[in-house]
Amino acid sequence: MSILQPPLHASLRALKLSGMLDTLDTRLAQARAGDLGHLEFLQVLCEDEIARRESAAMNRRIRRARFETPSTLEAFDFAAAPKLPAAAIRDLAALRWLGAGESVVLYGPVGVGKTHIAQALGHLAIRSGADVRFTKTGRLLADLAGGHADRTFERRLREYARIPVLILDDFAMRELTATQADDLYELVTERATLGGSMILTSNRAPVDWYPLFPNPVVAESLLDRLINTSHQIFMNAPSYRPNKRPRQSATAVPMDN
Repeated sequence: MSILQPPLHASLRALKLSGMLDTLDTRLAQARAGDLGHLEFLQVLCEDEIARRESAAMNRRIRRARFETPSTLEAFDFAAAPKLPAAAIRDLAALRWLGAGESVVLYGPVGVGKTHIAQALGHLAIRSGADVRFTKTGRLLADLAGGHADRTFERRLREYARIPVLILDDFAMRELTATQADDLYELVTERATLGGSMILTSNRAPVDWYPLFPNPVVAESLLDRLINTSHQIFMNAPSYRPNKRPRQSATAVPMDN
């Protein structure tokens, strides 16, 4: 039976101190056993509440990030891809680029783990307190195009521009239309003004992005802002995806062709 009294229970709920409410029985038991003095009792209760609020805030940021998968750096198997620049990737985990308002470019062949690392860096940024948004580049361009159609482009642009860390997956997959190039230019320019960071994944090296833009002037201006303020990591290794496939059961019966 709970040792909480109804008035105290109601007061903690009214003050939205559910972190204290959840651990109060345990802390009272510790205090009665002599493990906690009066000030220590109050201190640990406050720490319980702070921990609950920080955990809830981080979970909200993770939901807002819209990651494809719950990827973390701890879960990445560097041993399965020994040719990857593990030291350089782990250096990015220190998030110095985030504090400096710089960006990260991860490029290389399909399947080497670029999207996993990008989301893992985003997860680390969330742990540090930053808001993050993950999206496919094509999806972002389609969303901005919809803004031209219903006259909400400026609102949609501001939404993407204000996010401290914007992750654009599959950047430079194909040639851009003039409108798409202009929209990207507006986005990158606005983010540069606000000091936000970006993480880009691409199957092409940055030097190969220029021909994808119909207007060389737009390409030079946009990519100059991106490339010259970014940490570029070339990820070249055998595909990481086979290592993530579920292993076939030894008792599985092969199907006839």
